[in-house]
Amino acid sequence: MKKLQSTAGLGALALIFLGLVLINNLIFDKARIDLTENNIYSISSGSKAIVDKIDEQVNLYYFFSDKTSEGIPNIRNYANRVQNLLEEYALASNGKIKLHIIDPEPFSEAEDRAASFGLTAVTVGAAGDSLYFGLGATNSVDTEVAIPFFDPAKEEFLEYDISQLIYKLSDTDKVNVGIISSLPYMGDAMAAPMTRNPNAQPAWVFYDQLSQMYEVEDIGEQATALPDNLDVLILAHPKNLSESMALAIDQYVMKGGNLIVFADPHAEFATASAQGNVGKSSSDFAGLLKGWGIKFDANQVVLDAATSLEIRLPTGGTGKHYGYLGLTTDNIDKSDVAVSSLNLLNGASFGFFEKAEGASFDFYPLIHSSTHTGLIDADTYGVLHDPRMLGRQFKPTEVQYTLAARVSGQVQSAFKDQSVELVDGQVLVTENLKTNIILVADTDVLADSLWVQKQNFFGQTILNPFANNGDFLANSIENLAGSSDLISIRARGKFSRPFDVVQDITAQAEERFREQEQMLQKRLEDTEKQLQELSNQNNGELVLNDEQRQALEDFQAQKLEIRKELREVRHQLDKDIDALGSKLKFINIALIPLLLTLLLAFISRKLLAKRDF
Repeated sequence: MKKLQSTAGLGALALIFLGLVLINNLIFDKARIDLTENNIYSISSGSKAIVDKIDEQVNLYYFFSDKTSEGIPNIRNYANRVQNLLEEYALASNGKIKLHIIDPEPFSEAEDRAASFGLTAVTVGAAGDSLYFGLGATNSVDTEVAIPFFDPAKEEFLEYDISQLIYKLSDTDKVNVGIISSLPYMGDAMAAPMTRNPNAQPAWVFYDQLSQMYEVEDIGEQATALPDNLDVLILAHPKNLSESMALAIDQYVMKGGNLIVFADPHAEFATASAQGNVGKSSSDFAGLLKGWGIKFDANQVVLDAATSLEIRLPTGGTGKHYGYLGLTTDNIDKSDVAVSSLNLLNGASFGFFEKAEGASFDFYPLIHSSTHTGLIDADTYGVLHDPRMLGRQFKPTEVQYTLAARVSGQVQSAFKDQSVELVDGQVLVTENLKTNIILVADTDVLADSLWVQKQNFFGQTILNPFANNGDFLANSIENLAGSSDLISIRARGKFSRPFDVVQDITAQAEERFREQEQMLQKRLEDTEKQLQELSNQNNGELVLNDEQRQALEDFQAQKLEIRKELREVRHQLDKDIDALGSKLKFINIALIPLLLTLLLAFISRKLLAKRDF
């Protein structure tokens, strides 16, 4: 009887299990629980908001060369990660995103389709096969955008790149950029065709490039209002902002406008405007930054001994200029998409930003100095034309200064405590809870000579960038113009997880190995030197006395012993790694399943015992 009851109980458990699986497939098929660190298998709220705003059918064409990628496990693993994330987008869209997974085999129509999207074909293998690993996308009006290749090195920004692609399909209008600046960035290019002046100054490269990518409008400092359709406003070294324009900029930010600020305590490539201000080389923001809670000292220049660039000295030769900085990956926040791809940013006479006490916004440093820094008064800096004088006056503070930053969150109006009159009966907006501002404490980063070289090639100007200054500005505009949802997407974690313990064991063993190896190499060099000296003493004929011969034999014996020790170190290294691997395999393959089986058996026995009772 008990045996029959036990059989019936197991049968009931099996039916319950099948029923739960059926209910899960029918009701909870869209439910997801992501237990990974940084939730790498799910999309963020910002991406979901972008997907929710799609008002038309979007087709995603995911191209991955499955057969060609055989034997490249890191790419195949990452490809699975990309596909899983794309499926999450399709699932969250409620049918508005249709995902097509395509293997573009050689000489197929699928390969032609991948090429038409402009995807990158990477040559792999001895046969030179093409590996496609990218994404093409279209909307209902056949607008096409693409990610040419999913670079595993940019895995942290995988979600951002996909969300940006989807956003571009849903918002196809060209980005409108406004510039308020006293810098001569437009040059004399507009007048040159009419005057045929050979000495006419060309426009700065950054302006030419922005004009090719966006709708760019120059807004004079004396203007009293901003255009209505701005997506991004660039405020670069203003020197004469009128009160009405300052108010217009403040209200633009308070109403959700995106702003990029270039401030400078000493703008080296600026010229005096027609309205005067000769000798005034620092930026004047009419109290805007201070009113928003952003501290910027227009009288202090940051000197940095660790990142200083080498320039030509007035007396000839070259030397370090502590005010001219070459900022590398060590000075850049790789978790922010605006700067993550930068390797070098050159600038001159940087200032620095700080968050004012009591400010409610989030302040994220994007680019910072080293700790080998000092400050100098901007007026003093301006009259020291010999960089060597900066070195003599350099007094290190060991402070890391923020040279560029992102401000987001709650910002209060700079005019909140003032009585102001707005036109057309508008009401003063006193705060913005979702402010997006990028701050740069230098304007010279925009000047051509610090980041791009121009060459004349048969009448055509060829540009050769040697720093990423232009990329920084373009990335910042692309990021800010993308909507607050896109800006909110931060860098995510990596799918691949290194075996840290194994790497530590390997590093320690290899360190011991290198020490032994270096000791042996030093002894070999000393012996060769002694043999050479003996050879010179005997006119090129190597003749050793008994003492020297015994010393040589002793060394040979020591060399053999050390080589034996080296082999033992290497053997022990492999042995430690193999033992660790066996331990991990036992835990994952045997121990954990065994514990789960025993737990289930215990639960089943308890249930059956309770039933019998």
